[in-house]
Amino acid sequence: MEELQLYQPFPLENGQVLPGIRISYNTYGSLNAAADNVVWICHALTANSDVTHWWPGMVGSHRNIDPAKYFIVCANIIGSCYGSSGPLSEDPVTGKTYFSRFPMITIRDMVKAHILLRKHLGIKNIYLLIGGSMGGYQALEWSLMEPALIGNLLLIATSAAETAWGIAVHTAQRLAIEADSSWMEMKEDAGIKGLKAARAIGILTYRNYAIMQEKQSDHDFNKLDNYQASSYISYQGNKLARRFNAFSYWLLTKAMDSHNIARNRNAGLKEVLATITQRTLIIGITSDILCPLSEQQFLADNIKGSTLVCIDSLYGHDGFMVETEKIGQPLKEWMGQ
Repeated sequence: MEELQLYQPFPLENGQVLPGIRISYNTYGSLNAAADNVVWICHALTANSDVTHWWPGMVGSHRNIDPAKYFIVCANIIGSCYGSSGPLSEDPVTGKTYFSRFPMITIRDMVKAHILLRKHLGIKNIYLLIGGSMGGYQALEWSLMEPALIGNLLLIATSAAETAWGIAVHTAQRLAIEADSSWMEMKEDAGIKGLKAARAIGILTYRNYAIMQEKQSDHDFNKLDNYQASSYISYQGNKLARRFNAFSYWLLTKAMDSHNIARNRNAGLKEVLATITQRTLIIGITSDILCPLSEQQFLADNIKGSTLVCIDSLYGHDGFMVETEKIGQPLKEWMGQ
């Protein structure tokens, strides 16, 4: 992992200004002589810049996105807790950790940070910009902010604006965090029990009825407690709590709520999508209940010349990370056209 520290003021969409920002990022492979082999991958909510770790079936040697062929970049979003500026960073003005004092950010603020990194790396063109889920929010915004620099878009399990359903889910997750008696204490593990509960809520939307029935059903019909599904949900909450932070989770779900590519663009969603000029592949998952297929159909209906591929998967929204073979094959064919 590498870091870019910028000491210049960083204005946020809400009018506040960070005195400087730090961006953590990973690169893989090399820029070719023509400088036309950049693949930039935007990550989702709790992921990080090490894309070979969280998407090993898609990125790596002899994979669909191979560093032997492409110069691959993935940057940790601001507001996260994996090295980029966020609630666990030190406020240079006060010399103290931000915690809950870190300002509200939006998807556009994240993309502004990506653009600063792009310029630092000397990248003038992005051959393929990829985003799944919240990463797709970033990719869509970026395609509108720097349309001439981006050649191709891959959007997976994502939408043009956060839905009422998504906002309701995020609000339930934040209520869980806020119900933790330690929430808002100025310490790194504040709200950790609430974070576990928030993750539990999230898992129910990342997966679905079918996969839970198949994978987590008990076969001991005499049980009165300690059910497998219950243990699984607790395990997922504990797993996230060991690697993530409640302040970042709360903040980033707020950022997702604000996602709407039509905001302040003097047009509706359909009109804004119609201005996207990049060649675009859109992939939706039939069992996704968090960002359902209708959202990807809306993108395909309004992005001119786009291609929509629907994949069947029991894994719901998480299918965008799990089903790399089903995603990789249409991507390979589309890139070869």
